[in-house]
Amino acid sequence: MPLLSALLLCLLLAQDPAPKPADAQPEAPKALPKGFPKPDEVRGVRVRESSALEGYVLLAPLNSKTISLIDFDGAIKHSGKTEEPPGGGTYFLPNGHILRCGQQDPNPRFHGGGIGGHVQELDWDGTLLWEYELDNDQLTQHHDIKLLPNGNVLVIAWEYHSKEEVLAHGRLREYCDDEGLWCDLVQEVKPVRPRGGEVVWQWRTWDHLVQDQDAQKPGYGKIAEHPERIDLNGDRRYSMKQETEEERQEREQLEREMKRLGYAGDDDKPKKGAAKPAAPKNDSIDSDWLHTNAVDYLPSEDLIVLSTPHMSELWVIDHSTTTSEAASESGGRWKHGGGLLYRYGNARKYGMGEASDRKLFYQHNAQWLPGAAAGELHLLVYNNGAGRPENEYSSVEELALPFDREKGFVREAGRAFGPEKALWSYSQPEKFFSPFISGAQRLPNGDTLVCEGVKGRAFEIDSGGKILWDYWSPLGGDIEPTKTGGHAPANALFRATWVPKDFAGLKGKL
Repeated sequence: MPLLSALLLCLLLAQDPAPKPADAQPEAPKALPKGFPKPDEVRGVRVRESSALEGYVLLAPLNSKTISLIDFDGAIKHSGKTEEPPGGGTYFLPNGHILRCGQQDPNPRFHGGGIGGHVQELDWDGTLLWEYELDNDQLTQHHDIKLLPNGNVLVIAWEYHSKEEVLAHGRLREYCDDEGLWCDLVQEVKPVRPRGGEVVWQWRTWDHLVQDQDAQKPGYGKIAEHPERIDLNGDRRYSMKQETEEERQEREQLEREMKRLGYAGDDDKPKKGAAKPAAPKNDSIDSDWLHTNAVDYLPSEDLIVLSTPHMSELWVIDHSTTTSEAASESGGRWKHGGGLLYRYGNARKYGMGEASDRKLFYQHNAQWLPGAAAGELHLLVYNNGAGRPENEYSSVEELALPFDREKGFVREAGRAFGPEKALWSYSQPEKFFSPFISGAQRLPNGDTLVCEGVKGRAFEIDSGGKILWDYWSPLGGDIEPTKTGGHAPANALFRATWVPKDFAGLKGKL
């Protein structure tokens, strides 16, 4: 099943013990999943070198309705309560406002980690200034947003497609259950204050699919001949294998644990507005087949990068298109419409590599970086490492993209997009690992702030990987698990964001 290792690590394995005879020996405590913090971890600042680029750090713990700004001593300089738990990205704007994803009540159809439903702008004191709701049984916002220079907001959303619809488009029956598929899309929303928004541009994965199963169905073609399209069976194509009975029992036990803790959603609970209980679900099939968890925008080239961890790929699309062009593969600056201009991380997904060629493993927080020279494009990404074959560990990687300002993204015929290796990377294979969430941010002096999300840890490293500041957050754990689409450890962080001391949004506030 796709990314089972990553998803099954998103749970705690503690169980309520069954009654035992008086003479029974106590069971040894079960080990925590790899990457999870120990209950007795020392929280607070552990390292603070004089060479660290001091500032403030914005934190919005997954299991809290409080947003906090801390200094490098770990002191809370400001905090504010929100009405809803976080639904992913939280941003501090130059005007002093907070732009965030908020998590609505249980959705009638969608569930699982990263669900949101609300985009909100709050002032310094937490007063709601603007909200955009996208939360119904056909579309719901999830994971991340991005403020554009024109004041509009890019929003990631799940779009529902029924089992019958996806089968009619070439999805294999054994890869589909009664929940159908949730395909991702990106909206550009123009705020209508104080409530609402106008969708002024849209891009849908549904418009750019390819399948090689049935010539009579839409999107038929050879996968390797269409790197601009997304293989409709790509999340499952190489994942099916014959399980032993022992493997099956272990998988089913771990999946039950994951549901119990909420990260995969709880299909047994009635959904809001549902007329009847949800149809039985095949636990080996994931309707959220892409799970796009990050969006970022590059104004100079009018490009959008998306991170899809269930495919272990980064995708770049052209924002210069109209909505109608974005639904096609013509038009826009690069004349490819909404077709993928570039993809990286798992070339096997478009028929250009083997399993050994894979570069990304359930990655998060892809973002644009300026290159060393004009026209160079770089990306920074937190490569979680869940399912990495030699050893599961995280890495932070800077990629120099094969981009030409006249030709666009280039690759040799018959070969995968580069680069072959990261331009820069950081890892500590025996110590540094977060199987999900997490992120990284390049600082103005060239250092990098890393968020090891599951542990609730933020730390600054220099270009050589030396840790200059290391903070284990004590914040979080103050909301009930039933309000979350997922339930990570108490102090878990989706991201941590460095804020300079002279940031415009802080003027006159601290």
